[in-house]
Amino acid sequence: MADFDLIPVEVAYALPHKQKIIALLVEPGTTALEAVKRSRMGDHFPDLDLASAKLGIFGQSLGTKGLDTADKHILHAGDRVEIYRPLASDPKEARRKRAEKTEAASDEKAAPAAE
Repeated sequence: MADFDLIPVEVAYALPHKQKIIALLVEPGTTALEAVKRSRMGDHFPDLDLASAKLGIFGQSLGTKGLDTADKHILHAGDRVEIYRPLASDPKEARRKRAEKTEAASDEKAAPAAE
């Protein structure tokens, strides 16, 4: 296949202290998962588990909101495939803990001072 038949895409991954964006030229019909594999991002991040990583395109998770899964989502010229890290904590649990902390602080302010 000639170079002029290829489309440009990017694959991105970031940690708090390091990020990497790899530009690729791929054949039309390439899936997001194929592009991630071709990027060899794991060479730059040895702890990255691509088998369980969630993928997205410009902040939209693949396999949700009507988007195909990563192994079926066909890329378009200029797409950026993002590899998402696992969440450090459950967002619902973190919100519950913040609410408890706020409630406890309110209760302390409302309690009459001991004399």
